[in-house]
Amino acid sequence: MVREISAGGVVVRPAAAGWQMAAIEPQKEPSGSAPAAKKQSRKVILALPKGLVDAGEKPQQTALREVFEETGLTAISITKLADIKYVYVRSWGDQQRVFKIVSFYLLRYQSGEIDKIAPAMRIEVRRALWIPLDEAVRKLAYRGERDAVRRAQEYLKSHPEI
Repeated sequence: MVREISAGGVVVRPAAAGWQMAAIEPQKEPSGSAPAAKKQSRKVILALPKGLVDAGEKPQQTALREVFEETGLTAISITKLADIKYVYVRSWGDQQRVFKIVSFYLLRYQSGEIDKIAPAMRIEVRRALWIPLDEAVRKLAYRGERDAVRRAQEYLKSHPEI
């Protein structure tokens, strides 16, 4: 079984109504022909920014890099939240089963404009947006990412100085 190691971040910033979190809508290939794809209603999938750890890179560095590449934001690392482990089958190429570990970090927004990303990233990211942190668990598509957000919420509640 192939192994993949990735890292990503729960990027938060304070707002008048409470914490906000950066989320991405991944770019998905439409199924079928173009006319048929236009007729289908598209379900919005929201996820956390994440990606593969490059050679010589530490997971925390990967999380910061991926957040910048996929959202346009720079952030500072606060703490590691979790390692999420799962198996998936590649839907492209070799159709192999992959054992994946994703390390998620709690990151605090520092600068940048959400969704101001390089045009080349649009093959991966349809858009990046701020959502209320209180709504993130309900809106994120993947269980492991929802668990990471729950841990971020707990951390922020127990560390009000952040």
